[in-house]
Amino acid sequence: MDILLIAGLWLDGSAWDDVVPTLESLGHRPVPLTLPGQGDGAASATLDDQVAAVLAAVDAASEKLMVVGHSAACTLAWLAADARPEKVAKVVLIGGFPAADGEPYADLFEAKDGVMPFPGWGPFEGPDSADLDEEARRSIAAAAIPVPTGVTKGLVRLVDERRFDVPVVLVCPEFTPAQAQGWIGAGDVPELAKAKHVDFVDIDSGHWPMVSKPTELARLLGA
Repeated sequence: MDILLIAGLWLDGSAWDDVVPTLESLGHRPVPLTLPGQGDGAASATLDDQVAAVLAAVDAASEKLMVVGHSAACTLAWLAADARPEKVAKVVLIGGFPAADGEPYADLFEAKDGVMPFPGWGPFEGPDSADLDEEARRSIAAAAIPVPTGVTKGLVRLVDERRFDVPVVLVCPEFTPAQAQGWIGAGDVPELAKAKHVDFVDIDSGHWPMVSKPTELARLLGA
């Protein structure tokens, strides 16, 4: 199966480098995506540009594929299910939840000069980063790409309710399946509350399992 891999904020397609070999060994065709504005030098990229890049990758697949979103890019994976419900076999969400229609994509941290840079490790202290050693932290921070505000402040538009028929797997790294179910049940994640098929999978990691547990994550995806 083709598996489209979409990393979250500040990351490009190389974030999946340690995940790809195991997926290939399991017989899958991983497709790591570098998003506009996150590795291609397009500082003026918008959310629409990123969605277009995701849909182009979906359309390039010869058959139905799995779309994997990490962190903020969980919304991009969900937008793929909204725009191409007939092409997406499954959506896998890692450490994040899809934004609802009309919400900003990821206006989460202070922007400067038209971009939102990586804010440092302060906001991620605790379960998010507890499994990252100093070398991993330095590597992630050094590679972090400031994300254009045209992306982060872009408004999410969802139009096709057939997205709720697409099976969803929610991978729970820094939070537990029970916590995720509680948030969904409380109405904090309206998109997943309406999804008809949601499975919850635990993984013992922080927010970046593609860095700290790449083989385990790949085997989970490959299953």
